[in-house]
Amino acid sequence: MIQLDAIDKKLLLFLQEDSKQTNKELSNKLNLSVTAVYERIKKLEREGIISKYVALIDKRSIDKAFVAFCSIKLLQHTKDYVIQFEKEVAKLDEVLECYHISGDYDYLLKVIVADMDEFREFMVRKLTTISHIGSTQSAFMINEVKHTTAISI
Repeated sequence: MIQLDAIDKKLLLFLQEDSKQTNKELSNKLNLSVTAVYERIKKLEREGIISKYVALIDKRSIDKAFVAFCSIKLLQHTKDYVIQFEKEVAKLDEVLECYHISGDYDYLLKVIVADMDEFREFMVRKLTTISHIGSTQSAFMINEVKHTTAISI
């Protein structure tokens, strides 16, 4: 892993705030030449520190503001069950995030749908049809207190 200097850290902060800023805008903020900014960004991309650029969409504007967190317990924690579950859950468009976790449950999923009816359909027709699920528990978002994609560096 490469060592990030103070300028790299500032550059990453600016890019996380708005990745559509031009290299000229970034060069003014960092007091560097446009070429130096370009080279630093390319280095960060090559090293895998910047893995991709995305557009963040407002959930409400596309009628997908119902967020549920589903805890999943597998029947057994065998390699085959884990591999099969992970392969199947990765195909589900409603699942934004899936984490293999420690504790009482094996997985935590972040699910986004339009409403409770759509969530029920997701549970009945998709999630619970995946083999080897022993039990599920769901919690629903009441209010989004903090949501960020920016990592503090």
